[in-house]
Amino acid sequence: MMKKFNRLKSYQVSRIGVAVAAAIFMAGCASTPSVPAPTEQMAVSRAAVSNASSAGGNEFAPIQLRSAMEKMDAAERAMGEKDYARARLLAEEALVDAKLAEATARSAKAQKAAEALQEDNRVLRKEIDRKAQ
Repeated sequence: MMKKFNRLKSYQVSRIGVAVAAAIFMAGCASTPSVPAPTEQMAVSRAAVSNASSAGGNEFAPIQLRSAMEKMDAAERAMGEKDYARARLLAEEALVDAKLAEATARSAKAQKAAEALQEDNRVLRKEIDRKAQ
């Protein structure tokens, strides 16, 4: 009877061991989801940073442009480390900062152009008034 009990106990222990190993394996697989590399997001964000720079971001929105560039650099590092979730987040933040820098730069340029037109109009009115007298 004791032999039969030991065999039964051994069999149950091995089944429990297999079940625990399977549970640990499944938990390991479930906790590390496969995140695809955000290559498209990285390209879009790089283009936005480039556009912001071309729009005059260095002159008119240096803080926003610098922030976008720093976040892109951090996103590139995260890509190199295969931390794709962090890379995507940083690239998205860089995109927002770059769009803000571009909009700020374009707005400042438009304001500058409007002021130049107003000055030209003032000079023309002054010249017309001088000739009319």
